[in-house]
Amino acid sequence: MAILNIKNLPDTLYRKLQARARRERRSVAQQVTEILSRALEEPEPLSILDMQGLGKEHWRGIEAAGHVERERSSWD
Repeated sequence: MAILNIKNLPDTLYRKLQARARRERRSVAQQVTEILSRALEEPEPLSILDMQGLGKEHWRGIEAAGHVERERSSWD
């Protein structure tokens, strides 16, 4: 397993990290690992079809990202 050393970490940031680790019942190292894991996780793409509300029936069969890109490029 890799070792990560952080130099010049501000004291206030370290105290906040310690406090959060205590609240989560983790060591500081475990808390840092958890924070980094969540921050670097790839979010699952959202689908317009999963949105609540009116109009989603108009998006069936349309790839949303491509549609948005075409719309944005037409503004130029």
